[in-house]
Amino acid sequence: MATHELSEADALKQTILKDYPRLGPDSRFRFRCHSGLDCFNRCCADVNIVLTPYDVVRLRRRLSLGSTEFMVEHTVRPFTKEQKIPVLLLKMRDDEAKTCPFVTAQGCSVYADRPWACRMYPVGVASSQTRTRAGEEFYFVLQEDHCHGHGGAAEPEGRAGCECGRGGVGTPAALPTGRRQSAEPPSGDREWSIAEWMDDQGVADYDAFGELFKEVNLHPMLLDGPPLEPRKMDLYFMACYDLDRFRRFVFESRFLQTFDLAADHVEQMRTDDEALLRFGLDWLRFALFAEPAVKVNPKVLEAKRQALEAQKR
Repeated sequence: MATHELSEADALKQTILKDYPRLGPDSRFRFRCHSGLDCFNRCCADVNIVLTPYDVVRLRRRLSLGSTEFMVEHTVRPFTKEQKIPVLLLKMRDDEAKTCPFVTAQGCSVYADRPWACRMYPVGVASSQTRTRAGEEFYFVLQEDHCHGHGGAAEPEGRAGCECGRGGVGTPAALPTGRRQSAEPPSGDREWSIAEWMDDQGVADYDAFGELFKEVNLHPMLLDGPPLEPRKMDLYFMACYDLDRFRRFVFESRFLQTFDLAADHVEQMRTDDEALLRFGLDWLRFALFAEPAVKVNPKVLEAKRQALEAQKR
């Protein structure tokens, strides 16, 4: 099942790279999703939604769940022999349609905190870059047979955008603007530029964390190197997704004695998941790739230096 899910995603990616028009921020498209369409909520079923670390932060906070509890109840972790890092998928309901656990007859019940992919739909992001060849990053509009929201279908309540909350596929790419999504579905004209759509759907905060995440999960040492050993795989998963466990790791061990961190930053991480996630992604660059993203306590460095000198004697 896991191999099948990932192979489908790879096949879709190849189709997008080969056949889809490559769009930019100013490219325009027509789309509107609303409860008057006969396909309403149909896209929120039997779909693979890859969750980013920030998706998990927003969803588990919305549901008042601990990070471990959220992952047990609402996620699955597919795995293949070729896979080098953990991937987290939203767990669909165990019904015939495999519907999203958060969809209702009225639409998305976690709309204000829906995942990045759900915000972007029907817009996606793809890249033609490979490990050995430079490429371009571009947007595309995904048109699926079951979706009747393309091309300006009549809409009775004057709403535009997407009320159901389902999303497309791709990699976060936009720069942050600090805008937060309101709790109400968007409104406006049926025609959008890519940039207008992304702003209306409130993806800025998600993209900001997406950029930080890409510095880890698309790092050359991960792409070109061997798979992570089990211990490092667990550290990766903990710092990206299981923030409650990472917080205990930081505050209930010798961690804070090892690294030179500002006192106000440490206090912020005690309760602020966003601050802890930012730090966790920086710390992974240090722990996995030996990058100077986190400063080691000078006393620890001096003690190691003296220990090495003692060994040489």
